[in-house]
Amino acid sequence: MPAHSLQDRATGALIGAFIGDALALGPHWYYDLDQLHADYGQWISDYTTPKAGRYHAGMKAGQASQSGVLLRLTLESLVACDGYDEADFCRRLDTTFFPLLDGTPMQGPGGYTSQSIREAWRKRVGQGLPWGQVAGNADTTEAAERTLAIAVCHALQPAELASAVTGNTLLTQNDGTVVAMTVAFGAVLGMLVEGQPLDTTLSDKLMARVKSGALPFHAVTSGNLQAPRPGETEAQSAGRFPSPDALLSQSSIARAAVDPDIRIEPAWKVSLVYGMPCAVYHQFPAAYYLAARFADDFESAVLHAVNGGGQNLARAMLTGALAGAQTGLSGIPQRFLDGLENAAELLDLATQLAKRIDQRQNRTAHAK
Repeated sequence: MPAHSLQDRATGALIGAFIGDALALGPHWYYDLDQLHADYGQWISDYTTPKAGRYHAGMKAGQASQSGVLLRLTLESLVACDGYDEADFCRRLDTTFFPLLDGTPMQGPGGYTSQSIREAWRKRVGQGLPWGQVAGNADTTEAAERTLAIAVCHALQPAELASAVTGNTLLTQNDGTVVAMTVAFGAVLGMLVEGQPLDTTLSDKLMARVKSGALPFHAVTSGNLQAPRPGETEAQSAGRFPSPDALLSQSSIARAAVDPDIRIEPAWKVSLVYGMPCAVYHQFPAAYYLAARFADDFESAVLHAVNGGGQNLARAMLTGALAGAQTGLSGIPQRFLDGLENAAELLDLATQLAKRIDQRQNRTAHAK
């Protein structure tokens, strides 16, 4: 297990996500890699300013995209409420975030407004629908990018983590596969914050939590996906999500990342292997691969995520969270903090949340 403290890992996951988001702000959504290289060179190693006519034009190097803005909003709510409070989160969206949008893609804080947020804004503000009726079927990682803070907050409470991430995701995205994969990502991140490694044993540990009822995935097989026990009924193993498959790919990807017969060189070409677009089934595998391959090297993990082109902002944000949870804040190069806008404020928020997780763990340990 990593030697880093729980507080260091939790803070590293949150700050790592903010750094990944800001690093990809300039070169965001280049599907033409030749054009990406023409605009930013063969290797992007730091924060960059978006070019005119691009998705975040007018912003400056080191600033947060809208994904970073929403992650901060979520983090502020978690700190204020000492945990996830849906009513508080929704109130913040209604009063501080939605008033800044007009429902169009190219307007809003942080530049581009994602599809699921535009749909939620139209239903909530335009049609006056209540929360619970404004989600859309976008297949992106938009919810995962903010709920990663919830996963960090409840890392030591896997059942609460799954419930809170599920509920928050359903506010803006209602596709069952998207929700399942988002909850799975949160569960993985929570385990890394606990101190578990992203390796070939992780999926077995996740499945053990399915069997215990902590994770709401349906599973009828026994250990190592063996046949069901004689006499076991569906009702004994049913979960909210139809199968545990979203929890099984991480160990296979981790195995591939260290298998000498399977090499993706350079590692940024993982985007070509798993796909450059925005959908969850492209983004999560690439993030898992980079985080497993560079488990002790935050810089390499996040920069290869950025340099892969396409939806590199989501890839870098998710990779940054996973990598930061493994290296801890202490393993993140200082230059990434120096160039990050509002770094002191973000670090203060992340530290406050991380300290509360640490205190919660200590209280639980003393109660036993």
